[in-house]
Amino acid sequence: MLQIGEFSRICQVSVKTLHHYDRIGLLAPAKVDALTGYRYYETEQIDAMNYIQRLKRYGFSLDEIQKLLTLSDDREMLVRLRQQKERLKQEQQERAIILNELQTHISVFERTGDMMTYQKGYRIEVKDSPAMNVLTNRAMMSVDEFGKYYSPLFERVPKERVTPTGINGSRYYDKEFDRESSDIELFIGIKEKDKADEVMEPRLCAMTLHRGSYSTLSEAYGAVVSWIMENGYEMAGEPFELYLRTQFDTLSPEEWETEVYFPVRKK
Repeated sequence: MLQIGEFSRICQVSVKTLHHYDRIGLLAPAKVDALTGYRYYETEQIDAMNYIQRLKRYGFSLDEIQKLLTLSDDREMLVRLRQQKERLKQEQQERAIILNELQTHISVFERTGDMMTYQKGYRIEVKDSPAMNVLTNRAMMSVDEFGKYYSPLFERVPKERVTPTGINGSRYYDKEFDRESSDIELFIGIKEKDKADEVMEPRLCAMTLHRGSYSTLSEAYGAVVSWIMENGYEMAGEPFELYLRTQFDTLSPEEWETEVYFPVRKK
């Protein structure tokens, strides 16, 4: 058997970590001396420790790893690994977007000397929003679940024999935004007025065009709201977004275009 120090050195994990794994029931020593309290590990536990470390590198939390170690079906484990692979790919894409945004921010600052210039490039217009016939799906959802709630809308297109206009959007009903759970209505534009769930009539709006990924949409929102407050208007309805150019047009995130609308009225 191996003393805890030897096991620590072999597995390249600290003794403190091994104590923690024992406390939470993730990996217990094979034997604890009743008199000295010394902990001993079997050589076979080296593979278990290495497996845990590998799962950690894959991005699983310790709680998730505990559950994974209880799986008796290798097929279920394979499903979990594939799901984690997709999650890591998504995180990698998001990090690439953030890295690109950071480089752009640095370049703009180096050119202008103004750290906040990136927030000052929005042109605000007051105009009527477009009239739209739409199919809708409203629910409490997280921002990351848009795809899940858009799918039923797109499935309705061939079933109900409607013609999509190519303009899709979302409308936000909560006064406070919660990325994990908000009252959001997704919609897709169609040509057939008589088959629409709703006809979105033109409304006077303060709007702007946002170019770039959705992660920086808050900057467009901030620009519109600041303009409204500074120019004698007040908000008069739920804000909504129209997605003009997206990833589905095989465009890179910096080429995406989203229109942000805030219904307004004169004070």
